[in-house]
Amino acid sequence: MPDLPTSLAAIVLAAVCLVAGTASSQTVYRYKDDAGRWVYADRPPASPQRVETLAIPVGTASPRIEVQARSARDGVELVAVNECACPVEFSIQAAAGGREQSARDVVAPRSEQTLLALRVPAGGQVRFDYRYVIGDPSASHAPPSPYRAPFAPATSRIVTQAPPDAYTHRDAVSRHAIDIAMPVGSAVHAAREGIVINVAHRYFRGGTQQALLEEANFVQIVHDDGTSAVYAHLQLDSVRVRPGQRVERGEYIANSGSTGFSSGPHLHFVVLRNAGLRSESVPVSFAGPGGASVTARSGQPLTAY
Repeated sequence: MPDLPTSLAAIVLAAVCLVAGTASSQTVYRYKDDAGRWVYADRPPASPQRVETLAIPVGTASPRIEVQARSARDGVELVAVNECACPVEFSIQAAAGGREQSARDVVAPRSEQTLLALRVPAGGQVRFDYRYVIGDPSASHAPPSPYRAPFAPATSRIVTQAPPDAYTHRDAVSRHAIDIAMPVGSAVHAAREGIVINVAHRYFRGGTQQALLEEANFVQIVHDDGTSAVYAHLQLDSVRVRPGQRVERGEYIANSGSTGFSSGPHLHFVVLRNAGLRSESVPVSFAGPGGASVTARSGQPLTAY
């Protein structure tokens, strides 16, 4: 996820380089199983059948959020780069010339800001570590109305996990998340209007192996109050929106799937806020009949109005 802590190793002032990544792809085999459902795998099936071979580009459409070391007149500047369409809180600890310094600040959307200016002796080194969390810690969750259930209108889906149940939602980031059973390929709709800030759409594997934790396709949308919603485990290459795009409540944004750490097809929906260099989920309610507010419960149907 985009708000995970990030660290950099030592940077030698004499050789600060900007490295551009190169595009790559992986081979994916697409075929239908015995039930007629499409399967995407990294190896062909054992039994002879018609198989399509796809070249899937690797990577995500994520904004660049990082701290860069840049040469300055008397040493080096540590500059926070925030290409996200949302504020980002940074924290940095640095050491140069035997002196340790730290800084913490919120960087405005699509901007850069010098966090520390360090004097460095000739031939010296700068070492630093930094963390960031998407969102402004001063923001509070204040939706103008209950959220819309994130699927097709006039459709009901079974909630498979919701608070207070915590089968897999045990930490602050997922405590108030909602899991909704949805067949692969079902339409996912925005539960609230906002701006898309982050997407991943090229992953195809899913299962309960820990190695798959980072392979969930998702869309993240920041709301006007500074919170953001994450729609996760989406189907390969089904995301219909891009970072920087504004979406409206109820807009069709992607298809559900079972990518990443997932025991079966479902949508993971969660609203996050920055609680001060720490992401935490917040409770949400959904619009019910006649504008009533509905709380999702495990094992109960949820209907999109």
